[in-house]
Amino acid sequence: MDSITVDQMYRIEEAGHAMGFHKKFMMENAGAAAVRRLLERTGADGARVQVLCGMGNNGGDGMVMARHLAGLGASVSLALMGRPQELRTEESRWNWSVLERMGSVKLGGPSELGGPADVLVDAMLGTGISGPVREPYASAISHLNGSGGLKMAVDVPSGLDPQTGEAADPSARCDFTVTFHRMKVGIPARPDLTGPVHVERIGIPPEAEEGVL
Repeated sequence: MDSITVDQMYRIEEAGHAMGFHKKFMMENAGAAAVRRLLERTGADGARVQVLCGMGNNGGDGMVMARHLAGLGASVSLALMGRPQELRTEESRWNWSVLERMGSVKLGGPSELGGPADVLVDAMLGTGISGPVREPYASAISHLNGSGGLKMAVDVPSGLDPQTGEAADPSARCDFTVTFHRMKVGIPARPDLTGPVHVERIGIPPEAEEGVL
């Protein structure tokens, strides 16, 4: 499967959305696929899971994961890297509104990263990283790196530029990564950060690639 650039992925998503396969569906499928990959490595029932969510669609993928994992019996806490009213996308805001109606996911901010965890999910910066890693992300990445649980990255480890393969300081060091639709060109450059990388299709129609690839 050929690698693509971040811009190509953005254009494919936009084309799929214009066809009627809305980004909300892409986010749901991405989160569900990431949970399936996680379950290949560990059980969910009774597991302590911390989900670290950014303010864009990468964070939204993590919110979907939190909902699915709670439904599978995990003890889930979610730390949002900002105020809910600052969420940047409609899809993330919608998923947050669902979590607010649930009592089974503990919601908090960047200062509430929680205690020991069996699993830590990095759904913070995704493909939209640019420039140095700022707070509260830097502290959250350091928390993740210093934790003893199984660590997974959603789409790309936070701090790793999926376009260039360059890594910021700090960058998340994960045991494995689940990326979506196609491999991004820079991800294979840092296996020390990504661990094994799984590419998951999320239902985007192949026709959305026409004129892009």
